[in-house]
Amino acid sequence: MAIGFMEVQLVKAKGLYDTDKFGRMDPYVLIQYKGQEKRSIVAKGQGRNPVWNEKFLFKVEYPGLDNRYKVILKIMDKDSLSADDFVGQAIIYVEDLLAQGVESGGAKLQTLKYRVVRENQSYCGEIDVGITFTPKVEEEFVGEDIGGWKESGI
Repeated sequence: MAIGFMEVQLVKAKGLYDTDKFGRMDPYVLIQYKGQEKRSIVAKGQGRNPVWNEKFLFKVEYPGLDNRYKVILKIMDKDSLSADDFVGQAIIYVEDLLAQGVESGGAKLQTLKYRVVRENQSYCGEIDVGITFTPKVEEEFVGEDIGGWKESGI
């Protein structure tokens, strides 16, 4: 099993479904990967075409205990008077990226546009995201003295 770090670069979105009847949306993104969740800044007053330009780091184990290798991007609209509104989401499958990264010491998905869909799977905009995976280099202890004992190769 390899352990490493996945960096998600959240760039911008375009043509999002507008949940606000009055004023402009204040969108933010919840980025989820296997029980880990990060939250972007709120793009105040940027409406349907927000720009974030933020990077988020996730710890990754590959292969892991389950086979759900996906990054979920949930776009929300921050509301001050009521609960935040769900705008839409995009899912990026990263299993191939992780496998390639383990094999070649790192892998990158260039910034691409991903479809944002509502609960009913209808199209409601696009989001630009790039992802990089870097395996953690494990230190080798072979041949080192550990607690007065020399580690054997067994």
